Amino acid sequence: MSATARHVAIITDGNSRWAQQRGLPVVEGHRAGADIVKARLRDAVELGVEELTVFSFSTENWSRPAEEVAGLMAMFGERIEAETPELHAEGVRMRFIGRREGVAPELVERMARAEQTTAGNDRVALFIAFNYGGRAEIADAARSFQGGSEEEFRRHLYAPEMHDPDLLIRTGGERRISNYLLWQCAYSELVFRDELWPDFTRRAFEDSLREFEVRQRRFGAR
Repeated sequence: MSATARHVAIITDGNSRWAQQRGLPVVEGHRAGADIVKARLRDAVELGVEELTVFSFSTENWSRPAEEVAGLMAMFGERIEAETPELHAEGVRMRFIGRREGVAPELVERMARAEQTTAGNDRVALFIAFNYGGRAEIADAARSFQGGSEEEFRRHLYAPEMHDPDLLIRTGGERRISNYLLWQCAYSELVFRDELWPDFTRRAFEDSLREFEVRQRRFGAR
């Protein structure tokens, strides 16, 4: 039986469908999803999780309708500005992983400021995958890697200090990992949930952790 997951990664899928089911603009689904990230982060602390990584915007998401992308960028900047002081007070260390190229300079500045403000916190680490793709991360690391061991290659990833996720949760009913943390999730346990992300409750989180705890993790051994 596995111990409690130390690092949980989540693909927060279903915000758009949640909004569409309610006749709301898509950005309202993303706002509801952002509220759930904060709520489940607080639950994670209480449940013994030390690192939480959430997929907020992928390198492929730029192909979505321009209005949706613009709304997401505006909301993302607003949330960082408004919530960094609150998360800092709660001992959250924030890290953004992904490419900064092509992102508006003012948004990059807000991300950097949030990272600097919370750098000394150690209650829980929140990694936010923004403009992120697993293949892009490996390709970017490979460009600066001069050879050596897997551990040396890891030092060229976006967040070398990140531990490999013990558990990867995907909401929204899909059964794939969608170019997410390809290097880090080599031996992660996978749990797929049917709830759309804004409907992912604390109980659903607890159920996912319990499912992880009964898995037998062998890492290639017998």
